[in-house]
Amino acid sequence: MEHDLSESTCETLEDVLTYIYGSAEVIGLFMARIMDLDEASFPYAAMLGRAMQYINFIRDIAEDNELGRRYLPLLDTSLVSLKEEEAKKNPEAFSAFIRREIERYQGWQREAEEGYAYIPRRYRIPIMTAADMYCWTASQIAKDPLVVFERQVKPPKSRILRKGVAHMLGVALPCPI
Repeated sequence: MEHDLSESTCETLEDVLTYIYGSAEVIGLFMARIMDLDEASFPYAAMLGRAMQYINFIRDIAEDNELGRRYLPLLDTSLVSLKEEEAKKNPEAFSAFIRREIERYQGWQREAEEGYAYIPRRYRIPIMTAADMYCWTASQIAKDPLVVFERQVKPPKSRILRKGVAHMLGVALPCPI
């Protein structure tokens, strides 16, 4: 979190991952310790924190712009910023960039899901439900990446409840992406 005091952008994926380690991966590791999970689960717990944080970065682009922050690296893209004006000037490039970053999230999320087997059922249900909500958020943004400038995409409570009940009943409902 110290990063936010001295820097406002992440220029490389390495910068982002350093930030995410200190802001989200350690939360996954703390939670694994609190739940007394096997140490073999730790990389998956960290990866889940990483995946969730990355979707937050994508979802919160407009808010971060207002704060003068950018967490998504623009290397290998024609974009010069993630400001709304730039995105609307070049919507194809912006949409392709966001969809590529969502694919990066999806890879991390799939890796994190391999660790669900380590989590006792009573903890696994809310964790999987939360992860599903991040997946839903990613799917909504992927449909129309410019939505991040219109509103903060969040799932309705009814969707959260349906997913939670489905997990309790052992019904696997795939992520919409």
